Amino acid sequence: MTAAPRPAPLRPFMIGPYRLPNNLVLAPMAGVSDRPYRVLCRRFGAGLAVSEMVSSDIRLRGSTKSVKRLDFAGEIGPISVQLVGTDPHAMGEAARFHLDLGAQIIDINMGCPAKKVCRVAAGSALLRDEALVRRILAAVVQAVPAPVTLKIRTGWSPEQRNAVTIARIARESGIAALTVHGRTRACGYGTPAEHETIQAIRAEVDIPLIANGDIDSPQTALRVLDSTGCDAIMIGRAAQGRPWIFRDIAAFLATGVIPDAAAPDWIRDLLIEHLDGLYQFYGTYAGVRIARKHIAWYCRGLPGAAVFRVGINRANSTRDQVSQVLAFFNQDSGREDVAA
Repeated sequence: MTAAPRPAPLRPFMIGPYRLPNNLVLAPMAGVSDRPYRVLCRRFGAGLAVSEMVSSDIRLRGSTKSVKRLDFAGEIGPISVQLVGTDPHAMGEAARFHLDLGAQIIDINMGCPAKKVCRVAAGSALLRDEALVRRILAAVVQAVPAPVTLKIRTGWSPEQRNAVTIARIARESGIAALTVHGRTRACGYGTPAEHETIQAIRAEVDIPLIANGDIDSPQTALRVLDSTGCDAIMIGRAAQGRPWIFRDIAAFLATGVIPDAAAPDWIRDLLIEHLDGLYQFYGTYAGVRIARKHIAWYCRGLPGAAVFRVGINRANSTRDQVSQVLAFFNQDSGREDVAA
């Protein structure tokens, strides 16, 4: 086990009237943070799991993708739904609509760097228009009797890094919590995240603050909490195929000790459980195909994973997929545990 220089308290975290059990948040990830995945991450210690991004466009509400993204049956609350859009009125209407479906927190996406989102001036592209940001935030906050949160990047580009200004607008608009991903839109994911901008926001703006970006270990979580003064941290890609990262971070922050590395047979059993949840949620045809990326993530770092992925991507039935997973994990019972 790895010990920290000192333990840091795992703090409860408030968003509006909701007292979360801790300050660890699962990031909204399109195509990833669906209900089966959110349930697993909450079980392993995420204090909040934000839904996949959904459009404010009324024409998309009946699509299969949108319906699945808004299925919260059996989930532990509070339920947080992330909306993306550019029209203040439509965003307010969408917030009311999703509150009626069971949402308890509305999150606004102004951080997505995807080309198809930015091409329509949504997501992180909105950061270039501070006046529109203000109108959207005001419209959504006024539309719903629920806490509204905001997720941003540090700006459109390193030359247009305006997160501190956006944070001030968020505070003045009544935003209940602000998440900041430590990259600009131009940085994509190809450069390391920086957290100095988050530290600058903390020094200038009194708002509940969540840090995001490259928080991939318990040690990094502690460092970011200490260096930025943020209230909470959000985990995204580091939790893909590793939902137990929340357990490990929570243990480290509470005790200074990281749990032992996950054993391959334990990962195997968890993966089989996750696959069953995907098959039940999506049906077998879609479930098999959606499961492929999750299987690849769970197998990262294990010997033979690259060759295994080639075969698993050709599996077209649940039986074939599960049998290949079992064969892969059972082929070498002497494997060492993988890194936590």
